[in-house]
Amino acid sequence: MSNRQRWCPAGKKSEVSHISNELTIDGGEYPASRNLTSASMTCAGYGPSVRSILVRKFDDAQGELTVAIKDCLDQAGEVTTSSSRALADADPAKEDSEVVRLLSDARCAIIGRANMHELAYGVTGINGWTGTPTNPKYPALVPGGSSSGSAVAVAAGLADFAIGTDTGGSIRVPATCCGIVGLKPTFGRVSRIGAHPTVSSLDCVGPFARDVAMIERAMAIIAPDWNVGVWASVDARVAWFSPPGDDAIIAAVRAKAQAAFDLVEVEFPSFEAASNAGLTIIGRESWNACGHLTETGLVGRDVHDRLLASSKITDSQLEDAEAERFRFGQAVDVILQDHAAIALPAMSCPVPSLLEASSQTAPAPMTLACRPFNLSGHPAIALPIGEVDGRPISLQLVGRRGDDESLCALARRVTLFNKGE
Repeated sequence: MSNRQRWCPAGKKSEVSHISNELTIDGGEYPASRNLTSASMTCAGYGPSVRSILVRKFDDAQGELTVAIKDCLDQAGEVTTSSSRALADADPAKEDSEVVRLLSDARCAIIGRANMHELAYGVTGINGWTGTPTNPKYPALVPGGSSSGSAVAVAAGLADFAIGTDTGGSIRVPATCCGIVGLKPTFGRVSRIGAHPTVSSLDCVGPFARDVAMIERAMAIIAPDWNVGVWASVDARVAWFSPPGDDAIIAAVRAKAQAAFDLVEVEFPSFEAASNAGLTIIGRESWNACGHLTETGLVGRDVHDRLLASSKITDSQLEDAEAERFRFGQAVDVILQDHAAIALPAMSCPVPSLLEASSQTAPAPMTLACRPFNLSGHPAIALPIGEVDGRPISLQLVGRRGDDESLCALARRVTLFNKGE
């Protein structure tokens, strides 16, 4: 038997059973990642709950740091399914994606391929084929997407860090939902070679971790030009922006930001326009990459319908969105000329429950506060800073393009909230 275990019956590559999302394993909690050994992740020892976190697990993982990688990243010999039944019978990747190669070169232990919202085209993390990873700290709430399994693997202690992708909030949203740290780097800072979809003007590969120090260690591995030892000025001025959203969340996040930084209020008159422009570009690029899969009848209903809706985006709408990309990027750069970062909530609406997410005809705008910075290409980090009405909230810091190191240095000054401590 191969040391790499596939979560499906032998000889039935395209079938994955619906599996339990119970949080406990053999009556106990997930073990801390530091206690994992190369062969400890066995079916008998971990049970079905891990199967909704990792769509593939690797028994032979050995290394100093444990890491899970999102199922849309190529790995030589593995099928990159993007957690979609429609891609289950695709040919295995011929070579590693660039980020996987860098992780292997750094002798990281890749423990498995993390589950995700199908085709990276959804933000709740709910997946009817591979199962929905249980949010470890908030089991009644969605884990967030699309990098759901990556966030849950870190929050549950299965990995020291995990790799996700972020096209419109797909790292920062699940980081918020699961109460951990997530970084969307500057666009292009981390190589997308071997990431799917292969063509994107918004998507960024980035890390999840339980603290900023591990985010920086991960970036030093996956971004070879990373500068170690950058420190933030003690008198750094940070701009504060209040996006549309829940007043209680915005007030709570602002109070935490005020405790860490000298805040200066700013306005973004075109913020919602930028968020909508990002949605337009995401839709067109997702249709271009995955639209043909709707003909298979194997794509989940939510993603299928979203793709069909995206097929109706016109060239004129795309041109308007591209013009907004230029305008908004300039506006962000102007603010960052005089400020070390921009602070705002990572999510300005409450994290929805699984019931709410499955019953809402129009889901809450979970990515509204994130998408504009995919459009502009600036780095952004989500930091867990507390709860409102028992649901997690995160502070988002946005930095200058290409200066992700200074952004992380600023993030170190924020006191992180860890539920249960």
